[in-house]
Amino acid sequence: MPAERPDGMIAGMSMIETTRELFDIGAARARYVACNAATLRWMLDRGLLGAGFLNTKVNSLTGADYGAEDGLRGPSFTYGWIQGRGLEALTTHAAFFAQEEPALAARLDAAGRRLYGALAGLFERHGAHGYFCYDAELRPIARDGDGRIVPQRAAGDLFTYSDAFVIKGLLAAAARYGDRDGQARWLARLRDLVEAVEDGRFHHQEAGLLDPRPDPSRRDEFGPWMIVLAAAGLLRRLGLADETGFGRRFVDTVLTRHWRGGGGLGLIPDRIGAEAANPGHAIEFVGFAQEASPETDAATAAALERILLACFAAGHRPPGIVVSVDAASGEALTQNRPWWSLPETIRAAALTHARRGSRAVATVWATADADFFAHYWRADRGFAYQTRDAAGPVDFVPATPDLDPGYHTGLSLLGAIEAIDAVAGR
Repeated sequence: MPAERPDGMIAGMSMIETTRELFDIGAARARYVACNAATLRWMLDRGLLGAGFLNTKVNSLTGADYGAEDGLRGPSFTYGWIQGRGLEALTTHAAFFAQEEPALAARLDAAGRRLYGALAGLFERHGAHGYFCYDAELRPIARDGDGRIVPQRAAGDLFTYSDAFVIKGLLAAAARYGDRDGQARWLARLRDLVEAVEDGRFHHQEAGLLDPRPDPSRRDEFGPWMIVLAAAGLLRRLGLADETGFGRRFVDTVLTRHWRGGGGLGLIPDRIGAEAANPGHAIEFVGFAQEASPETDAATAAALERILLACFAAGHRPPGIVVSVDAASGEALTQNRPWWSLPETIRAAALTHARRGSRAVATVWATADADFFAHYWRADRGFAYQTRDAAGPVDFVPATPDLDPGYHTGLSLLGAIEAIDAVAGR
């Protein structure tokens, strides 16, 4: 057997040859395509809500629809960031399935065009901002300090995760549907978003009331850098590579300011100086960094691989990845294992392995693949359990009650598919 080099790469073996020893990536590709198609059909078959919003308001344990009696889980409340994620997923998968399954692509485009109109209108109606949650009248709402539902403050110069997801969705749709004026508008808004992350105007806790007071310490949050980095990969996919310069800056910022790469476990804390780290978020960052730049210098490539391996080692508690660990000791701070970190690991590992050929990364890929399809994915339903602990599925909502609209699972698996296709010469 060829020797493994000190850098972890296998001398004389391609990605396909290395991975074949662990699992069949051809079968994995077929599995990923089938999984994504099943989710998309399930979502389309449910129909749209209101002016054209996606309806994934289903309990992942029982499969029952949420109703009015379920409060914020019910159909009277629209989560802007979920709709943004869904729009990006619809249009990106439509482009992929145009070759694999044209009839499905046509259905995705029909829903995507309608959602594009609804989401663009909602975005402009509220000052060119997306909001975490809207009430039945599509007015932004939040929870105050006492937990009461109140009107959300206008974002003004602040930006949030919802802005990021909505802007990315609008950009993807504008490119897909030939809306040049819209594309220019959303590109300008993306530049505003990037500037807000870099100068401390990104508001991290958007489910509560927005606080307009200046707070430079917001730059210390890891999440905004990771999430907005994803826009660089999207722009490259859309043929807009000239707009992706911020991606390199964001990766460098994370590696130099946020990552504890000089010692310890090599994790990325949730906030500079914080004790907790979300290993899934750091793995997600690796995938976004790989997609943002097809050509990465050796030092950056090595750092990204190290983060992937370190975070998986620290967070993996079969059958999933715990959502939070102590950044110094690696001790699990929760027993909850959300579904999304496994597809994100599949993407990050596939892209990293395609560049590095590491046996360790291939092992992470194979393990995440096995865990997700054995313990989370529900082929009979077309969606995954949202959260598990060691004993089984639990009724815990990671961030929103709406099930994944083809984003965390779908776009992650699509990234792995494209990695497989690239090395196979497709």
